[in-house]
Amino acid sequence: MKTKRKPKSNRLVIVTPGSFPIPSGSSSSVEQVVQKTAEQLVKSMPVVVLGRKASYQPWQEIRQGVTYHRVPYQTQATYVKQVSKQISALSPGIIQVDNRPRFLPFLRKRYPHSIASLVLHSTSFITRPYISNSSLTVCLRAADVIIVNSDFLKRFLQKKVPSAAHKIVTHYLGVDVAQFTSKWSDEGIKSRNEMRKDLDCEHRKIILFVGRLIPKKGVHYLLKAMKSVIKSEPSAKLVIVGSAFYGSKKETKYVRQLVKAARTMPKHVQFIPYVKHQEMPKWVRIADVFVVPSIGKEAFGLVNVEAMASGVPVVATRVGGIQEVVEDGKTGYLIEPGAIDDELPDRVLRLLKDETLQRKLGENGIKRVDNLFTWQRAAEVRSALYSQMLEETALV
Repeated sequence: MKTKRKPKSNRLVIVTPGSFPIPSGSSSSVEQVVQKTAEQLVKSMPVVVLGRKASYQPWQEIRQGVTYHRVPYQTQATYVKQVSKQISALSPGIIQVDNRPRFLPFLRKRYPHSIASLVLHSTSFITRPYISNSSLTVCLRAADVIIVNSDFLKRFLQKKVPSAAHKIVTHYLGVDVAQFTSKWSDEGIKSRNEMRKDLDCEHRKIILFVGRLIPKKGVHYLLKAMKSVIKSEPSAKLVIVGSAFYGSKKETKYVRQLVKAARTMPKHVQFIPYVKHQEMPKWVRIADVFVVPSIGKEAFGLVNVEAMASGVPVVATRVGGIQEVVEDGKTGYLIEPGAIDDELPDRVLRLLKDETLQRKLGENGIKRVDNLFTWQRAAEVRSALYSQMLEETALV
């Protein structure tokens, strides 16, 4: 007969994908999310983050209470083996794998007594060409729990692998509200005015896009909309912050097409190459309107929350998890992907011409973030889940 006992360890080990170092100002959003979540989770349990070694980083260090262990990265296979060696000395109660389902069966086999958690950030690594449905099913079978960042992603995964449906839970992401502060506050107004002066945009109405310059982000639709916008609002300026690749200014054919389109509006479009995430708050605050014209299956869209936390109204497409973040008519506007040519310029102009409406929707966004989308709240939900699982599995 099995009886309850105290678990030997409540240590959480987080396995990052290995694509980028962590912490890093030039990583993907996955590493940013891991870092911010870990810094909150460590208040309730020991946390060790495993990642790839960069030349400028030590093999081990402690930051904000979180312990980081780093290993060499050559291939995914060699990386996960190196990670596994690190885990053996840590005796974790929980092994959390972020966005790499293929790592899970390997680690589950070697550490059968630890709780195995898979955290998914997007659809990228649960679809072809990365993985087949049959392989994905095997990987999900190895997980005790699968955490996703939106109900959209939950439904998407349940449809792909119905046998795993009972394991999937939604945990929303957060934003650092101490960094992404209101543009309407005295501090925000000062920051906004300084940045606008530096950009020579003191008297312009600014539309901001932040993200990777890839087709599914829909930047080409935004440039097309700008032609209509500037006819009605000549002071409008579109600032595009980002590049095709994380941490790189390398151009692609698509980026060159965007630049070519922008040349027809030379005084109304400005490209800002990759900006480190820690510098992003001051950029977001310069905006009158923040636009997210994605046409892909965005699982969540962290930039929407960052804009809302800054008091900037968001105009976004009604796709994926974005519609769980932005409230249409309350914190911004959601537009139909099939009507983007008509609705995008209309909603942007509606906001540009009405500062009172901008402030109303912006302040609604701040309240929504405070209620639903802070890293503290995200960590509390995660910690409660893990604590419950540790108790339930503490059997002899």
